Amino acid sequence: MNKVALIYSYNTQKTSQAAKEIKEIFGQAEIDEINAEEINGKRFLEYSNLIIGVPTWFDGELPNYWDEFVPELETLDLKGKKIAIFGNGDQRDYPENFVDAIGLMAEILESRGASIIGKTSVEGYKFEKSRAVHNGEFSGLALDFENQSELNTKRIKNWVSSIRKLFQ
Repeated sequence: MNKVALIYSYNTQKTSQAAKEIKEIFGQAEIDEINAEEINGKRFLEYSNLIIGVPTWFDGELPNYWDEFVPELETLDLKGKKIAIFGNGDQRDYPENFVDAIGLMAEILESRGASIIGKTSVEGYKFEKSRAVHNGEFSGLALDFENQSELNTKRIKNWVSSIRKLFQ
């Protein structure tokens, strides 16, 4: 298997915590960590398999560092790329836009030709709506550190197991 890029902001506490668990479960040697705050199109295109961490900010927005990369991202040809997305949200305090950033990023990546892998069930969550939900599934791994942190490790393990097979 080719190396997998794990792209997330090193300056985020919860996303970094999830990324470290993902890397540990996936296998240290198979992952190249990249700071999302320093990503550029050339580096993004070096990988066929990518995992990206996209927490939802405010009322369903992308974090600034991803938002600033979107104009360049929208110019890239991502055909042949397999991309798995994980993100954090708060289903109790923000039930009307829970993990929207996962959905926003998935839409952008798919519009550029990428295949989004690692979709997960909405079962076990309680929210009103989410841009991350398509055909009854999240477009990636939804984590809620505020309300369901005790479920994160199990969810991450299951998710990594499913995407590992798809990255072959």
